[in-house]
Amino acid sequence: DTRSASKEEVQSLGAKFVEVEGATDDTTAGGYAVEQTEEYKRKQKEALTVSIKKSDIVITTAQLRGRPAPKIITKEMLESMKPGSVIIDLAASTGGNCELTQNDKTINAENITIVGNSELSDLVPEHASVLFSKNIMNMMKYIIKDGEFILNKDDQIINSALIVDGNEDRYKSVK
Repeated sequence: DTRSASKEEVQSLGAKFVEVEGATDDTTAGGYAVEQTEEYKRKQKEALTVSIKKSDIVITTAQLRGRPAPKIITKEMLESMKPGSVIIDLAASTGGNCELTQNDKTINAENITIVGNSELSDLVPEHASVLFSKNIMNMMKYIIKDGEFILNKDDQIINSALIVDGNEDRYKSVK
């Protein structure tokens, strides 16, 4: 997504933002892309072609309100990518940003994996809950032996996780 509105989000995740000069103002588009000029599309294609060749992972998100997603990754760009690279197309439900994206499918084309899933973010809460519950369960197994609660304060794991001990609020001393 080369929209200026997405630059800060991209960088906050540690990714490299591909900046293209001359974009039509998209500040009132509510998070959606807006139709761009042909000149901008040419510049965008040039910038993306250079970036995509060097990338191991490309994540696309550009969508136009009420219209098919813009095709910003061509088959030719895909062919220039390193074998084993991955494209995550989060605009798959509206046609995808890659010419070869298939909605709700993961495919291999030209030795590149293309994940066409606009709903990936919906999976995060489920996985976070599973991970958290497994951590809690493993901690309980660690401190409960043969049905008895054992709080060994000399154990580094238990000592570092202990917040309250009797009437002493150990958290206050950490602040």
